[in-house]
Amino acid sequence: MDIFQAMAEHGHEQLIFNYDKVSGLRMIVALHDTTLGPGLGGMRNWRYASEDEAIADALRLSRGMTYKNAFAGIDFGGSKCVIYNDPEEKTDLLLRAAGRFVEMLAGRVYTGEDVGLTPNDVEVMAHTTRYLVGRPHKSGDPSKAAALGTYSSIRACLQHTYGTPEPKGRHVAIQGAGNVGSDLARRLVQDGAQVTICDLYPERAEAVAAETGARVVPSEEIFDVECDVFSPCALGLILNQETLPRLRTKAVCGSANNQLKTPEIAEALRTAGILYAPDFIVNGGGIVNIADEFEDGGYQRERAFLRVAQIGERLLAVFRRAEAEGSTTSAAAERIAEDRIKAVAEQQRHFVPQRP
Repeated sequence: MDIFQAMAEHGHEQLIFNYDKVSGLRMIVALHDTTLGPGLGGMRNWRYASEDEAIADALRLSRGMTYKNAFAGIDFGGSKCVIYNDPEEKTDLLLRAAGRFVEMLAGRVYTGEDVGLTPNDVEVMAHTTRYLVGRPHKSGDPSKAAALGTYSSIRACLQHTYGTPEPKGRHVAIQGAGNVGSDLARRLVQDGAQVTICDLYPERAEAVAAETGARVVPSEEIFDVECDVFSPCALGLILNQETLPRLRTKAVCGSANNQLKTPEIAEALRTAGILYAPDFIVNGGGIVNIADEFEDGGYQRERAFLRVAQIGERLLAVFRRAEAEGSTTSAAAERIAEDRIKAVAEQQRHFVPQRP
């Protein structure tokens, strides 16, 4: 991989490599754009197939955080921390080393729990860094907020597609029965929707089904389910040339990051008459919830969740703009985020600091 070319392609500012010889930690920190403020994004621990794959994931995810934060209206840029180690081989020594590297960045990056890490892991890192978000005594587990944001977004898709936001009588196929997918299933079933669900760990899907009455299908069959909304709530890059022809839905709206394997898939979805809710908007509930930690007086759950519930209204504005411009919803959403970043950059360009 030509690292500088990869960074230049999407305007990344920094890519930082960290190695700890005692614990064996290999960590990458990607800073995409800090026009709006310090980088804010989770820390992912994954068994990548190669170093290039870990770098690509850090670059891709940090860019997504820039758009997510900008669109959500919070004053943070986009960053991502990636630990290139097997999650099964985590040690407290490794986690403390990760915290030390974050601390060395002196507030340029705030991070927290993501794939491959637990709340307990974050508490271990708290011994060596102050720059953590989503800790239990603050905003806590972001999955409830992420599920609420996804639910609000599904209602927006139903409103735009069928003229009413009510899930009652609608069928939603959920890919992934983790914290977000399972909570989303509960919300939808409670409101009278039919739910089909799958997971790479079938026992998790079966547990959701036992609680909610949802139908379980094997993971490889979820794309073929005829439904009103297909909701990817697991890992990304699942919408591609192979899966797109299999979709039997009018809308795609889920919490997974980076759902489109290539940007061209957004246009293919539009051509196929499938409404796509950009993932960085849909899964913004977690970051909106976390950002409330920085409000005056500290985190207030009721205020944070009210803001999360408004994600659907913001999504409807994207659908309207895309139709007016004749563009994909992804392009329309990115332009809204970019407009905010450009406006702030312009203000900063004309700012003249006063002499002390």
